[in-house]
Amino acid sequence: MTRATVRLLFGIAAVYDFAIGLVFLFAGKALFDAVSIPHPNHWGYVQFGSLMLIVFGLMFFQVARDPDGNRNLMPFGILLKASYVGIVSYYWLTVGCPFLFKPFVVIDLAMLILFAIAYSQSKHLVSSSESVATTA
Repeated sequence: MTRATVRLLFGIAAVYDFAIGLVFLFAGKALFDAVSIPHPNHWGYVQFGSLMLIVFGLMFFQVARDPDGNRNLMPFGILLKASYVGIVSYYWLTVGCPFLFKPFVVIDLAMLILFAIAYSQSKHLVSSSESVATTA
């Protein structure tokens, strides 16, 4: 995986998580109402998760900015994605979960796999120009 690919991957993840965090933070109630999801007994649960997504989005921006210097942050992104995929998949398969959360499982599973590949190959990152030069 090239450095440019890793930067793009984590840049997309940054925007994705940051945006989802903002939506659930500021429009969680309206979103739940729009898709007929029962409200939690306290909105702090949703708001805390939303803020965590915003924080992880900011972290992914840092990885995108400097993948080599911030390689140590990649495992935390892997753990975030594994946590979401694991818990929502468990409920999806056992007792069900609202459709709203299911596309995120698929997207986060893809990101989890790509993050793991990026991390495993990150010691060997090359820039796009280096990759072209070595294949020419």
